[in-house]
Amino acid sequence: MVEAALDWAGENEGVLVAMGVGSLVMFFGSLAALPWVVGRLPADYFAHERRPPSLWADRPAWARWSLRIGKNALGVVLILGGIIMLAAPGQGLLTIAVGLVLLDFPGKYRLERRAGSRARGRRALNWLRRRRGKPDFEAWSGARG
Repeated sequence: MVEAALDWAGENEGVLVAMGVGSLVMFFGSLAALPWVVGRLPADYFAHERRPPSLWADRPAWARWSLRIGKNALGVVLILGGIIMLAAPGQGLLTIAVGLVLLDFPGKYRLERRAGSRARGRRALNWLRRRRGKPDFEAWSGARG
């Protein structure tokens, strides 16, 4: 079994190198993108019962749908890549998390609010916002701690 895995790795060295490079790009890209994304959210993002209108709400329907389809397709690709990276070299869990953030699914905003309502999550998000010179997120109903 181990011998077969070593043979496969020797025959597919380029694939493993590409996966390793992709993993590093995803890791550092995520570290760079997270503060930017959190800083771009409006301060009242979590203060609503329902998700606030998108910044793209005033764009033509074809543009909104193109963005939505592309974003969800990228999310699926990242989740599948993350699952592969759980067994192969790479940041599998981080890649899956980024993929989930990109996907649209029922209850996603409720899940985001719940994660952001925890004291630890709220502190971390507000710390990222302050580093970008943005005000803290406004308090929302159901906030704990």
